[in-house]
Amino acid sequence: MNEAQARRLNGIALAYIGDAVYEVFVRDYLLAQGVTKPAQLQKNATKFVSAKAQAAVIAHMQEQQFLSEEELVYFKRGRNAHSKTTAKNTDVITYRISTGFEAVFGMLHLTHQEERLEELWQFCLTTIDL
Repeated sequence: MNEAQARRLNGIALAYIGDAVYEVFVRDYLLAQGVTKPAQLQKNATKFVSAKAQAAVIAHMQEQQFLSEEELVYFKRGRNAHSKTTAKNTDVITYRISTGFEAVFGMLHLTHQEERLEELWQFCLTTIDL
């Protein structure tokens, strides 16, 4: 996929890949921290990947004006997308905000902005209370 194709994707598609990219960051981090037991991995991963955690991080990013104008466009594209799936453990608004969060990660990944992805990940690490 080239950059132009990536930029035309809808918010759900961006969130789909962004969810996977973010999950890899989380898994790499937990393993690097020495967490190896499945129950511990799941418990600790939830602190990062839950809709509530992602919504809190993106809210903090917005407060700190950490996101670029372009990143905000893709956040809103993901947040405003109409998904056929529903939130399992949270309200619809929080779920949509987390979808926007994942869309930003997806867009950065698909456009090969690896340095910026790392910056966002580092922001997440400093924001999420372990």
